[in-house]
This record gives sequence, structure tokens and C-alpha cells, in this order.
Amino acid sequence: MDNKAVYWQRIRAYFTVFDGPLSILIFLIVATGIVTMYSAGMDFPGRLENHMRNIVIAFFVMWFVANIPPQTLMRFAIPLYTFGVALLVAVAMFGMIKKGARRWLNVGVVIQPSEILKIAVPLMLAWYFQKREGSLRWRDFLIATVILGIPTALIAKQPDLGTTLLVGTIGFSVIFFAGLSWRLLIGLILATAILIPTVIWPRLHDYQRDRVMVMLDPSKDALGKGFHIIQSTIAVGSGGVTGKGWTKGTQSHLEFIPEHTTDFISAVYLEEFGFIGSLFLVFLYFLLILRGLMIAANAPTMFSRLMAGAVTTAFFIYSFVNMGMVIGILPVVGVPLPFMSFGGTAMMTLGMGLGILMSVQHNRKLMKS
Repeated sequence: MDNKAVYWQRIRAYFTVFDGPLSILIFLIVATGIVTMYSAGMDFPGRLENHMRNIVIAFFVMWFVANIPPQTLMRFAIPLYTFGVALLVAVAMFGMIKKGARRWLNVGVVIQPSEILKIAVPLMLAWYFQKREGSLRWRDFLIATVILGIPTALIAKQPDLGTTLLVGTIGFSVIFFAGLSWRLLIGLILATAILIPTVIWPRLHDYQRDRVMVMLDPSKDALGKGFHIIQSTIAVGSGGVTGKGWTKGTQSHLEFIPEHTTDFISAVYLEEFGFIGSLFLVFLYFLLILRGLMIAANAPTMFSRLMAGAVTTAFFIYSFVNMGMVIGILPVVGVPLPFMSFGGTAMMTLGMGLGILMSVQHNRKLMKS
């Protein structure tokens, strides 16, 4: 075999990491997002171009991570987790304040360190359980809870309710998939139910409690805190069965829907493509989550299984919470719709998660062969 043939064989090897079903699903979701962003961003010059740039960067992040074997990813668990927690401490000490929240660091460019923990926390927990495989005791789950609790508490202090819920739920999914007993799980649920009205609710900020109350009855402050939910539900309802048509959504183009290129982009989509469009989009996310669960179930090691399960849980939470808040069944929190909402940092995190799923699937095939 000549040198040229060897060269092209090596190049092809770098692209065999792509999982076919995942790639098709992501292509369809991204394409739907681009179509929706074209409409939603018509009044924001450069928004579509920047969204496309973020997609391209996320693709290369996905490709890079997909080429890293899970065994190598394990080595990054402690450094990445430690680095992420250190950045959260730095945010608490001298982070930038915007809209009453201290969530960002200016290190030449403005970054939001909490995004790192969406990957670092499950990575660290998966590493810990892999090291303890075969000898897990109740104290190991207690230590895992501490590993999860430290960054979650720091993020909650910023305050950032949306990211706190995301990191907390994703991390807890790793603990659950590692073999948390049902008795402990039921105990935790009961303890949480007791703590919500007695400890958690009084400690929430006023605006966070307002979000919950407004979700229950948006009409109490229709022109203030309830405006987001009321306008998004009007947009969704006015879309009807088939929608108003592409670029013809009045609620978004007359700017009744706030943040309609980011958190509320699904309201734009549902207004323009209606109930039929919503079934198509929900079906795509359902297949994406199902494929992720299949990859997790067939993973060869505990670390791979836990990481694939955590990434899949993240996709579910992102899509469920975003759509839930748009139709008014969940409080409004800053959670983007995966691969559709505008946002560079979130897109990179999601691309990294996809890369992990593809790495797990690709290396399972290698171990079989």
C-alpha cells in the first residue's frame, strides 16, 4: 500500500467515529433550527450567521471529543472538575454582575464557568463509580452526593436556578444509574418533598419564587413577570394545527415573544409550524434520547455507561424543560432548546456531549471486534 493510500485511510479513520443514527437525527434537528433561526433572527442582523458559526464550531468540538476513547476521557475527570470548581469560586469572589446575578468571568473573553460543570460533574462522578465498581457501599453514594453538592451549591449562590437544576439533575442521574437503591431513592424524594416548603422555598430569591407563582397564574402580573408565559402560550395556541407559515409568525415578528432567538425559540417554531410541526420536533428529540439510551445500555464499562446515560439525561432535561416553560407547565428558567437556540457556550457543551456518545458507541464496536 503506497503512502497516499495510507494517508487517506488514516483520514477516513478519523470520521468513522460518527454514529449513523445520531448523525442523521442531529442533522435534522440542526436543519430545523437553522430554518427557525432564519425567521426568528430577521430583526437581529448577523444572528443567523453567528448561529451557523456556533454550529460549525460545535461540530468540530463533537468530532474532536468523539475521537477521544472513554479511557482517555477518564483522565480528564479530576482536572476538569477541579478547574471548574475553582472557576466557580473565582466567580463568587470577583465575577461580573449582570441583571443582579454574578455568573461570569472576564478573562480576556467573557465566560460562564457553570457551563463547564455540565460535563465536569458527570465525568467526575462516572470516574468515581468506575474506580469503586464491584465494592460500592452506601458511603460511596454519600461521597458522590458531596461531589455533586459542592458545584451545585456554588452555582445556586450566583444565583442561577436553571443551571443549578440542570447540573443537579444530570449529576443525580449518574448516581441513580450507578445503582442507587430504590429505598434510598424514595427516602431522598420524601426528604426533598419535606425540604421544599420548609427550607428550599424560604431560601429562594424573590424573583425565583415569583417565577413559580407566575407559572401557576400568569394573569396576576400579565404585563410584568407573567408576560413571557402569556405571550408564548398565545403564540403556540395561535399556530393551530398547521401553523401560520414560515416567517409569518406575528407574535415573534411584532416582538411580543421576548428572547425569541434563545430560550423561547420553540415558541417561534410552534407558532409557524403548528401542532404537526411540534409532533415532528418532539419525535426527533424522542429518537435522539432513545438512541442515547441504547448507546448507554450497550456500553462496555461502567464509566462509559454512566457518561452516556448522563449525556442522554441532559438532552432530555434541556428539551423537556424548554418546551415545558414555553407552553406554561414549568417555570421560566434559562434553558435553551438543544441545537436550535442561539448561544455559543451551550452549543459547545451540547457538541461535547454528542462527541462523548459517539466515542462510547465507536469504542464499543472496537472492543467487540
